[in-house]
Amino acid sequence: MKFLRLFVSRTILSAIAVALFAGSVTVAQAKTVSFAAAPWPGVTVKTEVAQTILEAMGYETKADGVSWTIALQGVARGDYDADLGIWLPTQKSTVEPMAKSGKIDLLVKNVPDAKYDLVVPKYVWDAGVHSIADLNKYADKFGHVINGIEAGNDGNELMKDAIKNNTYDLGDWTLRPSSTAAMLAEAGRDIKKKKWIVFLGWKPHWMNIKYDLKYLEDPEKIWGGGSSVWTAINPEFKKNNPNVTRFLKQMIVPSVIQSEWINDFGQKHMKKSEVARNWIADNMDVVAKWLDGVTTADGSGPALDAVKKALAD
Repeated sequence: MKFLRLFVSRTILSAIAVALFAGSVTVAQAKTVSFAAAPWPGVTVKTEVAQTILEAMGYETKADGVSWTIALQGVARGDYDADLGIWLPTQKSTVEPMAKSGKIDLLVKNVPDAKYDLVVPKYVWDAGVHSIADLNKYADKFGHVINGIEAGNDGNELMKDAIKNNTYDLGDWTLRPSSTAAMLAEAGRDIKKKKWIVFLGWKPHWMNIKYDLKYLEDPEKIWGGGSSVWTAINPEFKKNNPNVTRFLKQMIVPSVIQSEWINDFGQKHMKKSEVARNWIADNMDVVAKWLDGVTTADGSGPALDAVKKALAD
């Protein structure tokens, strides 16, 4: 009988230990999830969408708008838990060493079909400009100018290097830097007048909704091939918070969806919180995929149920 009692006691203790362990891997430990976000409309709204969902799940969140390099360094130090706006390959020279050294973890391509290349209006494409290699044939129509964005931007530097090295016979062209807003305003004026213009374009962005644009082919691959936007996460946070990590890993946003967010926020001047809540409420089928297997912060039930309830209130 003594042996039997001892066996039962050990069995009960083992069961309790298993239950406690199971609970520890399904319930995230962090009470607050912090994001770093470069001050770009797409990252701003995408981060707001993530925060809205996490708060409905029972977490507290915070987000700081900082430059992308500061954001990445902050994730590496643990000042922030995640950054949803890492562009590859254009930021590769900074991002790749940090990922290889284990300072950050590239969790997932959250926008797998992003683009960052030179663009022309469709009427220019229809006239025969399909590739960067076609530009110099029509140099006079373009005024030998490629319109860029803020000085020092990776895209600007790529094109300045191409001009310096006479890649695609662009040796006598000029890269004209400007603010993103000013460049797009000029593009809008030129497109309205059917003038020829070539400029830095990317998606997701509202420009792809407002204008009929074509991305130029790049046979020399000076832009590094296809682009994607990644979620970077602090490795220690990833290890200790499997519930939040699962959600962030499953949060995949096609560029067409993020372009709509950017258009609502940047062009229609809706509040980011309004854009986020409206989209989540209207797209629970997509949110359900993001929250598959994810629980509330306290582990008491499915995260999706909590999100539905929070947005219904």
